Amino acid sequence: MDAAEGVLVAEGGAELTMRAVAAAAGVRLGHLQYYFPTHADLVAAVLERVLRRSAERLAPLLAPDTDTEADTDPIDTTDTTAAVVAALLAEQEDRRLVRLFTEVWALAARDAAVAGAVRRFYDGYREQVAAFLGRRRPGLSEAERQARAGVFVMLIEGASLFRSGLAGERAPRTDATLVRTALDLLGP
Repeated sequence: MDAAEGVLVAEGGAELTMRAVAAAAGVRLGHLQYYFPTHADLVAAVLERVLRRSAERLAPLLAPDTDTEADTDPIDTTDTTAAVVAALLAEQEDRRLVRLFTEVWALAARDAAVAGAVRRFYDGYREQVAAFLGRRRPGLSEAERQARAGVFVMLIEGASLFRSGLAGERAPRTDATLVRTALDLLGP
């Protein structure tokens, strides 16, 4: 997995071949294909690993027993919701992670199997946000939780292109509006 991420980030999605990953990992191609029969399987495993690492970093914030404080000031950084938003935005400061996602998005645009893996990744991400919303805002309907979670994921993921410097530059005023909008989606 480290070799696949390394090839993807250093050389780009076009160079993410089974042969290149096997060579980078120092294993035979057949051995790699035993565990990842297709290119899409390999990309899916990379995405699952990234989501798992992110979930592990967020786990202390997302745990049900941390959702008990009152939402008196939604921008207070001690609030769980604000801490989750801050943690997700902090991940966008990891240039390697941003590069990995931009390369995967480009692969998904050209490969239906990779696009399926990307959709499954984002479905899982959206479900995690919807579950968080369900604990924080139990009065929301399932449809409203899903809609808010979907827009939240789009907002955070789309912001990575601009906040990373790829499509724009970070600006304090824009970041403040981004945080308020994200908090509104997770709020009442």
